[in-house]
Amino acid sequence: MAAESGRRVTLFGLEVTDDAGYARYREAMAPVLARHGGRFGCDFVVARVLLGPHPRINRVFTMVFPDDGSRERFFADAEYRAVRTRWFEPAVGAVEVLVEA
Repeated sequence: MAAESGRRVTLFGLEVTDDAGYARYREAMAPVLARHGGRFGCDFVVARVLLGPHPRINRVFTMVFPDDGSRERFFADAEYRAVRTRWFEPAVGAVEVLVEA
């Protein structure tokens, strides 16, 4: 996967176990993501995994940032970490970073 127009792209695979909780996470983290110049590129709900590191992946998406520093600052942001602890961790069973470019 090539970086999109010089930007940094990460492809994630998740096992979402609570759709409502995950939706609350996405809503709560969106302003923090935007503050760091990040956005979602593609977002897919997966019906069936044929081959992969985690057989129960049911969500695949890309996150796009202007550069590595922006990506690192987002994931280290205290507000993001609080949202992740409250909504993401109870709603997601597994996380796989599939590609970073």
